[in-house]
Amino acid sequence: MTETGAVRTGPPGALARLPGRVPPLVADAALAAALFLVTLGPGRVANGTGFALQTALVLPLVWRRRAPRAAFGAIAAAALAQWLLGVQLPADAALLVALGTVTARAPYRSAWAAALVAVAGAVLAAARWAPEGRFPASAAAMTAAVAASALLGANARIRRAARAERLARLELDRDERERRAVEEERARIARELHDSVTHGLSVVVALADALGHARPADASAVTARIAETGRQALTDMRRALGLLQDAGPDAGPDAGPHTGPGDDRRSPPGIGQLRALCEQMEAAGLVTRLRVDGEAARVPAAAQLTVHRLVQESLTNALRHAPQGSRAEVRVSCAPGAVTVEVTDDGRAAGTGRPGSAGSGRGLTGMRERAAAFGGVLEAGPRPGGGWRVFVRLDPGGAP
Repeated sequence: MTETGAVRTGPPGALARLPGRVPPLVADAALAAALFLVTLGPGRVANGTGFALQTALVLPLVWRRRAPRAAFGAIAAAALAQWLLGVQLPADAALLVALGTVTARAPYRSAWAAALVAVAGAVLAAARWAPEGRFPASAAAMTAAVAASALLGANARIRRAARAERLARLELDRDERERRAVEEERARIARELHDSVTHGLSVVVALADALGHARPADASAVTARIAETGRQALTDMRRALGLLQDAGPDAGPDAGPHTGPGDDRRSPPGIGQLRALCEQMEAAGLVTRLRVDGEAARVPAAAQLTVHRLVQESLTNALRHAPQGSRAEVRVSCAPGAVTVEVTDDGRAAGTGRPGSAGSGRGLTGMRERAAAFGGVLEAGPRPGGGWRVFVRLDPGGAP
């Protein structure tokens, strides 16, 4: 509708196509038939004229929701013809039904006009058929019926508008939740990218420093290790960037990691890859010992990734900040309902920059966020005898 005050006649989107709903035309036809039968009886429709008026009053109700103003106009015209012919019929109740529909669905100006027409009809009906001396009471009663019908329609209009607003708000909330989920996923992937690339570069720098002091016989092995670490860092970067693209705002609901030939986006690392991580750190100059207790296979993949990143970040910090020749120890305990991680080294902290990348503290902040995602609280600080300790207890079942 183009007039001011028009309201929507149904909820938007798929919610308007609920299965099992009776079509409005069928429901209105049933209402018209019921009203016709209820008001049809001995002494009510005496001849063909009365039967025709009865039909004219009730039949337009079939289209009351599809064309509310036209239906009301047709019923009002039939009621006027009835008044002019002096035929009184109970089917006049159809005018109240049509008025309620106009008030509920038509623009406000049409609703007011229909209400005024109905009030005028009530006054005319009372003037013609009210018992002698009962005109004021009859007119008041009929006007009250008209007002009640209009109020019922207005209430339906308000409820429909409130429902449409509620649906729109729910859709906005859903879109906002989806947007936040995408942003959180992008932030998580960006953190993965930061951790993996920072670790790879730290190992490459350490190996490059060691290359200057290596014997010629060992130089080729160190060079091969540098190349291997660089390729691994590039692979991790391509994998993270691919996931970041999949989590973009234009990704559809079916978007996800591709698994075609040559795809570098492999399964995320877990506890089973800690041995290779420790060997890599040892090749870079940090002697690392690993101990894993319990059944790691029972730990969910997301929690295993968190354990791997916590250990990786801790060892990377030790490699960067602990003096040459330091030793590190990694202990992972997988118990039912909990996973504990402890990483210690015997080197001395290099000032306040030990926890994070280049003294920023971001590494420690990211580690705390990872631990908090599984209901854990991370403890990190210097050891009494020198060195650094990182400890965290995770609850794999407490992940969001």
